Amino acid sequence: MKQMIQWAAIAALALSTTSLRAADGKEVTVTGEGKCLKCTLGKSDKCQNVVEVKKGDKITTYYLVGDVSKAFHKNLCQVKKDDSKKVTVTGMCEKKDGMLEVTVAKIEDAK
Repeated sequence: MKQMIQWAAIAALALSTTSLRAADGKEVTVTGEGKCLKCTLGKSDKCQNVVEVKKGDKITTYYLVGDVSKAFHKNLCQVKKDDSKKVTVTGMCEKKDGMLEVTVAKIEDAK
């Protein structure tokens, strides 16, 4: 049983590392729940757009940066914790300080 848990942990780590590397420095398009890091999630002292993408039980958070993201912020800021807005984001993704940061080229309400 212990060995099975170890193998599962190793497999999960390998898969998560591969998916992070695949996105690093490449253009991505993600669809998920757009939120304000400060107002909706309460995880920062200043406002910033994020997109949370859920696959199974795992939630991946993309931190959005750039002028396009800032211009869209009024659509996500001050949204209540239980509310969110489904958005589609396209941009260049890089891993910085252990976080996935997307320099947004395009952001819009998901269809």
